[in-house]
Amino acid sequence: MRSAAVLAAIVVLGLGALALVRQGTGHQTLLAGGVLVVVGLPLLGLARWQLGRAFAVTPQAKGLVTQGLYARIPHPMYVFLDLALLGAIIMARREWLLFVWAGLVAVQVRQARREARVLEQAYGDAYRAYRKRTWW
Repeated sequence: MRSAAVLAAIVVLGLGALALVRQGTGHQTLLAGGVLVVVGLPLLGLARWQLGRAFAVTPQAKGLVTQGLYARIPHPMYVFLDLALLGAIIMARREWLLFVWAGLVAVQVRQARREARVLEQAYGDAYRAYRKRTWW
């Protein structure tokens, strides 16, 4: 059920962005895209800061972070990076970049699943309990 909700949210965001890129005025696209960038980038930075030493480019169990943004969002760096990029794409009004964005989201979903497997193997019940507390 959670996966379906996440997929639906991604599709709605993508279609909304497509509509703005195709039909929005310059002011609408700058405002909508700008809001996503202004919200997404600081939250991306906060998520990275909260991850601290647990950050790794490849999936590794360096620590189970369950506080801050991570208390409800299992992969906030991906979420807020994607929102900021979507905002930039809307502002640029380049429809083809939405396909690049969708591809990036697909890669990040696969990476998030790999990370989840590594964390579940390392932290077992603690990780499973954490996942039950997150929104998706």
